Amino acid sequence: MRIALIASPFISVPPIRYGGTELFIAHLAEGLEKRGIEAVVYSNGQSTVNAEMRSCYPKAEWPLSSETSGMLKELDHLSWSIEDAAKTCDLIHINSAPAITYSRYVSTPFVCTLHHPHEIALTRMYERYPEIHYVTISEHQASVHPTLAGTTIHHGIDMSKYRLQTEKEDYLCFLGRIAPIKGVHIAIEVAKRAGIPLKIAGEVQPIFQEYFDTMVKPHLDGPLIEYVGEADLEMKNRLLGGSRGLLFPIQWNEPFGLVMLEAMACGTPVFAFSAGSVPEVVQPCISGAISATAEEMVESVKNTTYEPEVVRGWVGQGFSVDIMVECYIELYEGILSNSLETGPTLDLETEVAA
Repeated sequence: MRIALIASPFISVPPIRYGGTELFIAHLAEGLEKRGIEAVVYSNGQSTVNAEMRSCYPKAEWPLSSETSGMLKELDHLSWSIEDAAKTCDLIHINSAPAITYSRYVSTPFVCTLHHPHEIALTRMYERYPEIHYVTISEHQASVHPTLAGTTIHHGIDMSKYRLQTEKEDYLCFLGRIAPIKGVHIAIEVAKRAGIPLKIAGEVQPIFQEYFDTMVKPHLDGPLIEYVGEADLEMKNRLLGGSRGLLFPIQWNEPFGLVMLEAMACGTPVFAFSAGSVPEVVQPCISGAISATAEEMVESVKNTTYEPEVVRGWVGQGFSVDIMVECYIELYEGILSNSLETGPTLDLETEVAA
């Protein structure tokens, strides 16, 4: 079995810093290779994934120089990748909405993993291509796409790349895009009310520079609230591993949230708002706490303790790369053996322990 995994041309696989989808693709590709399945990753030439890699653009480009140039580059990359993959691969696995439109030009079966929040326009487009096998990354995401026949497969994480740290320091952390929907300003509020230092790591995209300048930067005082920049894998291990908790006060229905798994893999609990996939990922009293308000989150942070080994164990039991890869292999094999039918009446679910 030979599987094409198509990423965008903008961020390397795996990502050096920002890039949840690219991290997922790297984990899946390397997991398939370990199972003896050929994976061909279509990304940019700076990717270092441990699998066959092909590209038509030699370098990563993030952030984009302009929206127009980014759109054109994406379409060019997709058309080239899909044309090339159709010649040698048994199945093409895409990870963006524009890619589905190219499925009409080749006979190779397609799988499309949905990584984005729910938008009616995108759902209507997906409905026009019922022959594609859609994968939702949480049960919540599946629930907002009831017209799509698909499979739910939770993301998994490579536990070997994250270090368990049992001795925690007295600080909280936030890791993610510095954007309003991620709730950085609420994380600051929680940390201040709890009286616990907060370390903030993440990318400040140009579109959210004003948000950073007005809602985050004025609170950066060093001792209590600190911005430490973007985080690569080594910094993630140090930042998450040493923290007494990851704050995840999201203001939207996050489709998944890989950073929650990254924190837990380091033995660090997650303090989150109940939205999107959070109830499927955070197990109260075991791997973190789910709150309805900032006040509740403050209380959880101050008054609950967790065993790092138990927190990490929760991820290994339900969200490992091995579990995720096994689910995708089962899906691929079913498609290629014609045992899975397509159409709007199909209702498939692959459940991973949550």
